[in-house]
Amino acid sequence: MAKTLIEHRISGRADRKRLAASSTPYWRSVDPDVHLGYRKGVRGGTWLVRWRVGAGYRQASLGTADDELHEGTMSFDTAIREARSFVERARASERAAAQGAPTTVGSAIETYIGKRDARHKARSGKAVRSDANHRLTRYVIGKASSGRRAAIARAPLADVELHALTEAQLRNWLGDLPGELKEATQRRLINDLRAALNEAYSTKRDGLPAGLPEIVKNGLRLDAVAFDRDPIARENQILNDAQISRIVEVARDVDAEQGWEGDLYHLILVLAATGSRFSQIARVRVGDFLPGESRLMVPFSYKGKRERGGETPVPLGADVVEALKTVAAGRSASEPLLQRWRRKQAPGGIRWVKESRGAWELATEIVRAWGVIRERVGLPDIVPYALRHSSIVRGIRANLPIRLVAELHDTSVAMIERHYGRYIAGSFHELAARAVVQLVRDG
Repeated sequence: MAKTLIEHRISGRADRKRLAASSTPYWRSVDPDVHLGYRKGVRGGTWLVRWRVGAGYRQASLGTADDELHEGTMSFDTAIREARSFVERARASERAAAQGAPTTVGSAIETYIGKRDARHKARSGKAVRSDANHRLTRYVIGKASSGRRAAIARAPLADVELHALTEAQLRNWLGDLPGELKEATQRRLINDLRAALNEAYSTKRDGLPAGLPEIVKNGLRLDAVAFDRDPIARENQILNDAQISRIVEVARDVDAEQGWEGDLYHLILVLAATGSRFSQIARVRVGDFLPGESRLMVPFSYKGKRERGGETPVPLGADVVEALKTVAAGRSASEPLLQRWRRKQAPGGIRWVKESRGAWELATEIVRAWGVIRERVGLPDIVPYALRHSSIVRGIRANLPIRLVAELHDTSVAMIERHYGRYIAGSFHELAARAVVQLVRDG
């Protein structure tokens, strides 16, 4: 028959001061199988925790009690929290060991990017490394050297076992990220890592502590001020109509000079006309172009947790409709509307020759050409996404309902309000100003 635990009053400093110094701990129950202990010494005491394992107990030290000093010591309430956390980690470690090789942050990431890459391959029909693969490889799991490519160092976080992961380890990783890393890139990287860890927990939760999702959430929380300073609504990325027309005009010139045969020009034209994401435009089919209705049916984005089907009808100007008629003429409705040539190196030489035509795959395919375009336009800092920003702001300034602007750009009202709030306020001010009437008559 198990012995009844004799509990002692150890919660207050005065209570502990009345206890006699002893090498035998004074115990207090945390739950039926977990006890917090206090060992009284001549000059203060220490906290311990013990927990039942089979017919016996295991025991571990937690830290120094705050009997004399508050700084660098542990109060009773803190000791209770640490005891619970310690036992949870210990039990999770035991379960993980019983199930074989433990899951690490690195192995969780490798599983995650394997799924992301497979999803991209299913969409494009060829092996493509996802953006998550690039980011997580560069900043977490690293990569061995290959040929002329230098090795990428592996972050210490990658080798941490998930059952032992702490908020401090995640915060340390955040603190070690390069200072010049843009906030937008940092957010995407954090979202990738959070998704990888949460997916590992959802598939292996029997061997992981129940509090792991909370650890991931709190450990990967960016500073609130930095998070609100969102760079995507920068003023210099909002272009006026004349600037956008100039970009489209220069794109046509660069297209002709570099031998794109209209492919680059038509891509830039559609991005500017719809404000859609590159990944959406790349999936538009010939049958999605409806010249009689002057609209383009743009597929929903893959962003977020859902992979929904459907399209957004986006109106087109007469000039864009005429330009796309030549692209769609005589082609099957199931073909990608916008395509580009794939090239290969000619056998035995250094010349590149045309191989086949196919849909655009990655936004990086226009990086070099875009660099030429923006330099000629005289806007060296703009990014292709500026066409989307400008389209959204154009809708806001035209006093379209915010919900309609959100639907046309396949996003949410909340995101529009968060990133473009200053333009909404300006638009409302203009509307309000129109309602002002003259109240004082002359004479």
